[in-house]
Amino acid sequence: MNNTIISVEHLTKDYGNSRGVFDISLDIQKGEVFGYLGTNGSGKTTTIRHMMGFIKADSGSVKVNGLNPWIDAPKVMKNVSYIPGEIFFPDLKTGTDFFKVQAECLGVKDFTYMNHLIDILGLDPSAVLKRMSKGMKQKTAIVAALMGDREVLILDEPTTGLDPLMRETFLELVREEKAKGRTIFMSSHIFEEIEEVCDRVAIINNGEIKSVLDLSDFRHSSVRNYSIQFDTEESAKTFKNRFFKAKLQGKNVEFNAIASEVDEPFKALKGLNVISLSESHPNLEEYFMDIITKES
Repeated sequence: MNNTIISVEHLTKDYGNSRGVFDISLDIQKGEVFGYLGTNGSGKTTTIRHMMGFIKADSGSVKVNGLNPWIDAPKVMKNVSYIPGEIFFPDLKTGTDFFKVQAECLGVKDFTYMNHLIDILGLDPSAVLKRMSKGMKQKTAIVAALMGDREVLILDEPTTGLDPLMRETFLELVREEKAKGRTIFMSSHIFEEIEEVCDRVAIINNGEIKSVLDLSDFRHSSVRNYSIQFDTEESAKTFKNRFFKAKLQGKNVEFNAIASEVDEPFKALKGLNVISLSESHPNLEEYFMDIITKES
């Protein structure tokens, strides 16, 4: 049985000057929260605009629930809710006016969940749309998207403009949507929120997919980061000469190793004065930066 909800196959959109997306392939499964991580301008929004049917690919394809969003946008949108990266509201006075129009478009007749969202996000829907702060606009967009109770959520930088407390509130909403069986595709440049709620994450850089990572496997990886401070720079250099994989910075060295294979670097410590040694799990930001650094 095929549980793929969103399929991207060899998608290319070339805007020139190395801008766009190039031969990217992804599959998002039913019920998973899929993160899309990259810097500004890396191609995240271009990918999402193809999923929404806003732009036509130069080559390759995108399908949502087996349908081509460019050709079958009305059918696709019956099951999809969307938070755009750039929010522009129609020419309406208040948030309440906007929600009324949105409810009509989505066919929402029961406003219980909408009011729940408004309450937990601390949103004043009577506020004038044009005078809303960035954070208030973002909350309004979140309510407008989630109130439709759609099976697929496509979220482009959904926490932009939210303070840390509201960001955590939003992530809790994502967890609740996942518990309902929703399929969620969420782009971001914030490592922590991707690590907290996503099942898998794709890393995009310069319009190309560099890695697709299962975060459960990543969290339980046997790889460890080690940081050692020596008494002198000479001791640190000696260690570096013995264990070339280490990165040297003054009196300090850092390296990665599988926990069961640390004998080699630890043997290299023989006869050297160590001031401190620490061990930690690698995090997503370190993994991302390692990939991006190798690209530069």
